[in-house]
Amino acid sequence: MGKVKCSELRMKDKKELLKQMDELKTELMSLRVAKVTGGAASKLSKIRVVRKAIARVYIIMHQKQKENLRLLYKNKKYKPLDLRPKKTRSIRRKLTPHQASRKTLK
Repeated sequence: MGKVKCSELRMKDKKELLKQMDELKTELMSLRVAKVTGGAASKLSKIRVVRKAIARVYIIMHQKQKENLRLLYKNKKYKPLDLRPKKTRSIRRKLTPHQASRKTLK
């Protein structure tokens, strides 16, 4: 299996991505066996390509999951921490602009 392109992966649905992940993992296992048994150099160099392909598939799956969660929590009052804006700790604890305008000056 050659290099996997992220643009192609984004078009696939979850089941196809999981299937491709399984195929890549089995290929990686066979390449590792070839490494131990003293396989050809071409197989050894392919290990890196397959590992990167697995990472790409995993990243796309994670991005799709996060995107779906963002849509789910879009108009909700409370959001999970990982979906909230990161900013800085002090900015997160600061009063909201509405609260600050309501507060009287000293």
